[in-house]
Amino acid sequence: MGKKLLIHNEHVANIHTLEVYKQHGGYASVEKAIKTMTPEAIVEEVKKSGLRGRGGAGFPTGMKWSFLAKPEGVPRYLVCNADESEPGTFKDRYLMEKIPHALVEGMITSSFALGVHTAYIYIRGEYFYVSRILEKAIEEAYAAGLLGKNILGSDYSLDLYVQVGGGAYICGEETALLESLEGKRGNPRIKPPFPAIAGLYGCPTVVNNVETIAAVVPIVMMGGDEYAKIGIGRSTGTKLISASGHINKPGVYEIELGLPVEEFVYSEEYCGGIWKGKKMKACIPGGSSVPIIPAELLLKTAAGEPRLMTYESLSDGGFATGSMLGSGGFMVYDEDTSIPMNLYTLNRFYHHESCGQCSPCREGTGWMEKVAHRLAEGHGKPSDIDLLWDIQKRIEGNTICPLGDAAAWPVASAIRHFRQEFEALIPKKEVAH
Repeated sequence: MGKKLLIHNEHVANIHTLEVYKQHGGYASVEKAIKTMTPEAIVEEVKKSGLRGRGGAGFPTGMKWSFLAKPEGVPRYLVCNADESEPGTFKDRYLMEKIPHALVEGMITSSFALGVHTAYIYIRGEYFYVSRILEKAIEEAYAAGLLGKNILGSDYSLDLYVQVGGGAYICGEETALLESLEGKRGNPRIKPPFPAIAGLYGCPTVVNNVETIAAVVPIVMMGGDEYAKIGIGRSTGTKLISASGHINKPGVYEIELGLPVEEFVYSEEYCGGIWKGKKMKACIPGGSSVPIIPAELLLKTAAGEPRLMTYESLSDGGFATGSMLGSGGFMVYDEDTSIPMNLYTLNRFYHHESCGQCSPCREGTGWMEKVAHRLAEGHGKPSDIDLLWDIQKRIEGNTICPLGDAAAWPVASAIRHFRQEFEALIPKKEVAH
């Protein structure tokens, strides 16, 4: 059984309430941080922990925090990105729904470390009921003197708000999120300037994922060095994984980074193997925007070593033989899955969710949807496969935000690894021509 730091109390009755949460050690990090540590010391512990952004990018959190500008007389903001819209990802929802105070505590401790006095949780519109759970937890924290003026009798004050988004995938991109939070259309901004310099209302801002902020709590309590001992290499600590698809035990699992992928898929402690006694065909290991890889490449690296649940191991060999850990949206497909139909479903999603700001994404996602649909339905031409490949190449790297890459990578990887499956759907009369 691996170590759990975030959802170890998930089955405790009424853990969503402040009273029960505090009985199990809740808010100790706030007391420790405010009463015994300086903001700089907390940032240093986060750096030493090796914590990387759990929303998908995997950027070192302590380094991101250290970039935050600190001009005199200008407010700083912390914004929690709870706009969990990546298909296949639901671990943030689970954490907020089951243990909302874990996020609230992380927001307070992180805000103190960053010198922030106003913080926001931006939650996706479809999580409206979860926003009510968070608001209740925040009310309890205010009543207990853990939020508001002079927290725990100190001279530190913090106000925390929940903002419900409009249901747009694009608002998971941090600058589009900030635009939406300001009441504008959620279009991504051109960077630089980065949010650390000019973010919310033009002020220095840190945007972190739900899981990232919640992980600050155990880091403060155990120390960065101890946290770094969990995991392997540059992939330190634990990670929440949203496991779904054709497995016997779908759900949210907290793993120690470095766990062999094969153990995660087949052990009874985690996914429990492939359903109905079937074989695994492929997997998207980090949410819909990362490359799909065949089962044999999921379990072994290009060098034949066991693949590990780490940022480095899952990307070993580049996109030719690897993928990404991403947001931890681990989607498993059995031997009967149609990869062309699965790709068409993803193309529909990205076409629908493109904000339309960049021509390659606005036009290209629509073309990919049309061509993928033609192929999946058995009406395609041999040239359509190469056309799909050409379109995704013209999108990747040519858009303001990563949605273009997110739309292109599934196409490239599906053709790279499963081209024969696309070819098999082309009518014989078309092949003859």
